[in-house]
Amino acid sequence: MIGYDEALALIQREAKPLPVVPRTPMAGQVLAEAVHSGEDLPPFDNSAMDGFALRVGDAGAIAGTEFEVLGAQAAGDAQTAAQGGAWEIMTGARIPDGLDAVIPVEQVEVLARDGDGKPARIRLQADVPPGQHVRRHGEDVRKGDRFLAAGTRLDAPQLMLLAALGVPLVDVHATPRVALLNTGRELVDDPAQALGSGEIRNSNGPYLARRIEQAGGDVVLRQTVSDDAEAFFIAMEQARSAGVELVLSTGAVSMGRYDFIPDALRKLGATLHFHKVAIRPGKPLLFATLPNGALFFGLPGNPASSAVGLRFFVEPALRAMLGLAPERPLRLPLLGGYRKRHALRFHLKGHVALDGDGRLQARVLPGQESFRIAPLAHSNAWIVIDAAAGDLEDGALVDVYPPGHLLGLQLQGQG
Repeated sequence: MIGYDEALALIQREAKPLPVVPRTPMAGQVLAEAVHSGEDLPPFDNSAMDGFALRVGDAGAIAGTEFEVLGAQAAGDAQTAAQGGAWEIMTGARIPDGLDAVIPVEQVEVLARDGDGKPARIRLQADVPPGQHVRRHGEDVRKGDRFLAAGTRLDAPQLMLLAALGVPLVDVHATPRVALLNTGRELVDDPAQALGSGEIRNSNGPYLARRIEQAGGDVVLRQTVSDDAEAFFIAMEQARSAGVELVLSTGAVSMGRYDFIPDALRKLGATLHFHKVAIRPGKPLLFATLPNGALFFGLPGNPASSAVGLRFFVEPALRAMLGLAPERPLRLPLLGGYRKRHALRFHLKGHVALDGDGRLQARVLPGQESFRIAPLAHSNAWIVIDAAAGDLEDGALVDVYPPGHLLGLQLQGQG
């Protein structure tokens, strides 16, 4: 049995960044290279208001000044030059050359209209300072700017920015392909199927598949395998044929009669790096490298043990494969303290909330047993207590991690 830090070092040694490939930007991708802008954003000076564009110079214009309306500019109209006067303008429309400020329509009095009912002469009802309500070209992003750094995970705001700047391809690390194998003849996958005597529903499968996706992986193979080495070998061959870089199994890694995975991996020629880590829950966890270089994680079958194995062992591997730096936890005060009974590294289902003064604090949820699922559904964080730590007093600082390494804490006020 090894310590967590040693186990993590072995994982990071074996988990190599995947090749860099150009891809159409999509949510969940992680940039392997910084992105620089090939153009200005906005691409031209435009109006922030419906109103009238004017030329006011450095002095501005004062209320009561009158202007002839000499033209109109709508969003989408091409570049044009103004010969003085005022131009009716719409939000987002390009400012005509020669004009430099905008007054909102509600701050003008229309003195005359033409035959079509359009404003022909206006009077200002408010002062207009230089540059008012003009969005300058490049005010958001300048041509040549590095506007997204390497290691950025793409989500809706980043996709909006890439679209606005006309970026068709980005360099990203290839998405890790993952096989998920849940072992156990007692497992039932169909939620509509009535349970037989001794059967349980496969709850690890949906949880781990979703978490792998949220961690940047792509589950290309997902199977439930009986407690049978031959069935496991068939599934492993399917995983190899699918070209996966990581295989994740649950169950069959402890010391019972049906815990066949360690011996099965040896028969496949895998290199076992460790089997058992000084943690709770999830001590029997196994990590190996397959002959083709793919990584293999064997997680215990209890739900909380599988969740911990994924969060603190598999996700660091996925992080390295995506070219991301190691994760750092938050340090938050622990509400209520914690009594620690064993010299192991504890991973506890926790809840982070704001106290009455607006400060973050963490508390350990009841129901820490590894078979319990309900507390996991009510948690929004993992509280980690180092193996060397003893009992913790109220207010002691602890390491706190969000549910996933690419997820943030979901706060709901005081808990």
